[in-house]
Order: sequence, then C-alpha cells, then structure tokens
Amino acid sequence: MNGQKNKLKRGDTAISRRDFVNGMTAAAGVMIVPRHVLGGMGYRAPSDKLNIAAVGAGGMGASNIDHCYGENIVALCDVDDQRAAATFKKYPDAKRYRDFRKMLETEKSVDAVIVATPDHTHAVVAMMAIKLGKHVYVQKPMTHWVGEARKLTEAVRQYKVASQMGNQGHSGEGVRLVCEWIWAGVIGQVREVHCFTNRPVWKSPVQRPTEKVDVPSTLDWDLWLGPAPYRPYHPAYLPQVWRGWWDFGCGALGDMACHIMDASFTALKLGYPTSVEACASTHIGDKFWTYIDTKDSFPASSVIRYNFPTRGDMPPVKLTWWDGGMLPEQPEELAPGEKLKLKDDGGTIFVGEKGKIVCGTYSDDPSLLPASKMQTFERPPQTLPRVKGNHEQNWIEACKGGPPATSNFDYAGPFAEAVVMGNLAVRFPGRKLLWDGKNMRVTNVEEANQYILPAYREGWSL
Repeated sequence: MNGQKNKLKRGDTAISRRDFVNGMTAAAGVMIVPRHVLGGMGYRAPSDKLNIAAVGAGGMGASNIDHCYGENIVALCDVDDQRAAATFKKYPDAKRYRDFRKMLETEKSVDAVIVATPDHTHAVVAMMAIKLGKHVYVQKPMTHWVGEARKLTEAVRQYKVASQMGNQGHSGEGVRLVCEWIWAGVIGQVREVHCFTNRPVWKSPVQRPTEKVDVPSTLDWDLWLGPAPYRPYHPAYLPQVWRGWWDFGCGALGDMACHIMDASFTALKLGYPTSVEACASTHIGDKFWTYIDTKDSFPASSVIRYNFPTRGDMPPVKLTWWDGGMLPEQPEELAPGEKLKLKDDGGTIFVGEKGKIVCGTYSDDPSLLPASKMQTFERPPQTLPRVKGNHEQNWIEACKGGPPATSNFDYAGPFAEAVVMGNLAVRFPGRKLLWDGKNMRVTNVEEANQYILPAYREGWSL
C-alpha cells in the first residue's frame, strides 16, 4: 500500500487511504502475512508473540489484558494487591510489581505496555514506556490534562511506536456506518450534534473528607497518588470514585466522551474547537442548585457546548455534551410518548439539513429518524475497511508492523485534547473560553491556562 494513491469515496469527495489511516485506520492485519501463517495451520512461532506488560491489572485493565489472548503476558503492575488479585491469579507466570518504574526498568524483554490506571497517572506511565521504545495502549480519556495528550502524541511519533487509545467503539461497525451515511449525504450537511450520557453513576463527591483513615495494607497510597498533590488516604477516593475528583479523574466527560463523541469526531472531522462554554450544577436532596466550584470535585451534572469551525467543505458545527441527567430536547420525529432507544444509556443525535441519525454510546446501532425511514433505507455501499477482531488485537497487529491502530494517537491525541479541554470550561462555568488549539491556549481567560498542564508533585515528571 506504500506509495499508492488508492481513494475511498466520501460521497462526492475523495479521501485518500492515508487520510483514513490517520483518523480511523485500516483493517487490522489483513494486508500482512504473519510469520506464523508461513509455518502452517495452527503454528505460532514464539517470535510472533508480543511480550506485554500491564500497569493497572484490576478493573478495565483486567479486560484489556484478557483481550490480548495469544500473546505473552510477562509482567503485571498494580498498587492495589486486592483489586488486582484475580488478574494475578489468572496469570501466575507474570512477574508482579507495584512500581511501574521498576517494572519498566527491569523487564527488558517487554515489547508493549497497557496503561489502565486512573486518569491522573496515564501520562507519566505511558511516557516512560514510549521513551523506552515500548508500544502503548492507553485507556481513555488518554490523559488527565490537555497538554499531556499533545506530549504523548508527539512522543509516539518521535520514538516510532504503535499506539492505541482504549475507546473500543472506534474499531466497531457503528462508527463506520455513521461515516458512510454522513459522507454519502444521507442527512445532508450537519451543523448540530448532541452527545449525552447517564454518567456520573458514582456518588458525586462535594467536599474533601477530613477524617483520618488508615491506609489498607494491600495498597501503596503514595504510588497511587503518583503526580497528583499529596492528600491523606480516604476510601472516598477509590476505587472508581476517583473519577469525580479533579486531582484524579476527568468526570463524566472523561469517562464517556471518548466513546460517545467518537462518531462525531470521525465522521465530521472535527479537530480542535474554537470555543467551549459550560454550565454546571449539583443536586442536594430533591432540589436543583447552581453549582459552586469546590475546587476539589466535579459537578453532579453539566452541559458543555463546543463550537467547531468550517472544515474543508463541511460547515461549522455546534456540539453539545449533556451528562448527569441533563438531556437534549427529544427529536420531533419521535411519536408522542416515544423515547430514544439506545444502549448503555447514552448516545449521539446528528442533526442534518435533510434528517437525523442517532447512535448509541459506542457508536453502535445507528439509525435514521423517524424509525420508519429505516424500513425503506438503502444503505450506501461500504467504502471503509473493517477491523477484524477486538480493539486490543487491532493494536497488537500494529505493534507487529501492520497498519497503524485504528485509534492511534494521530487521531486519539487531538480528540482527547478537545474532550479534556471541555473540563476547562466546567472550571469556569458561564464563561465562553476562546481556544487556540494549535498553541493550546485559552485566549480570553488567562487563569484557565494554568490547567492545561499543571505542575506535578515533586519527584514526578514527563
């Protein structure tokens, strides 16, 4: 495929295969003949197996590891022995570590690293692995801060390693269908998009706890904190609830936007927004109150409005994010009393000049509105390559010299920057932040720039 100028059709607009690889990338491994195939059916040479290490072996990390079946899981790192216990038991031959730095320094044979820690440690773990020449799979939202995403994107290019963000829907069928339908002009030009989620599903924290609690013997609290400012241990921070604290997570937006916004960013080629503004609130009992920033925790609900400029022949787009029970207006195409039926309590509504498309949390099950249109809908021909296997296997093929992974950092990096940039607006509710994406700066609210890449705790750096 090198040097060729094959074209995929985007309606009346031609898109090069290279362009598609940069955004969504080719069918994993179908153009590569692995060495194990040359050895005969069922044969798999040891040299064909990656040596994979994982940082974060419980929770989502356990799933990522399991999806790398057929490879060598040689090392596992987790600061919480109890949370990682099941994975440790499942992979008894893997060496165990608490400190990822020691693991990466010691395990010279490691080819690739899965990073499935809380958001605030993604960047420091991934950067060390990249600088050691290791391929990286980093869970969404890729990074905690906007500036970290830019640095990781630049690093994978410099060190020429394979990369993948863990937004698994990007390897699925749904996002490709949405692209093909929109690019074929099924609903005309799209100028408005609504993305929504039921998150947060955790109990939204408000104030930092003050009571003293002993650190469990199974947990290394200092390593768990990593680059975040020091604070005493409390079970209000983990597991999972860390998403609701500014120092550790990225709130509902960071939890789900890299899934839910994915179809929008791919099909509409959104890139950097020009402005973002938010309104936020917290719930007390049955009452609804204006959110007052505690400087520690995310709001219980928020609405974030992104504005994106013209892109080629595509018009400007206003994308609105809704979470915490806040929802867009129900589409007028629905029958009285009818509600959108989407999986996983989240999804996207594309508002086109000739109709609407809706899809679920992971870009799944796209359909036209009203639903009756689907009965006579003639789908445009498939123009995009499909991924065979799961999201992790897609990354593994890239690690072995295949096409770039579907959500490699050339796509995922700018996407993650835009997602996390939305949280800057949540910090300054009611103020429209004008954004210079190329230079990563808010141009009209100077105090917002301190949150693009804050200083790490002493002893930690990229």
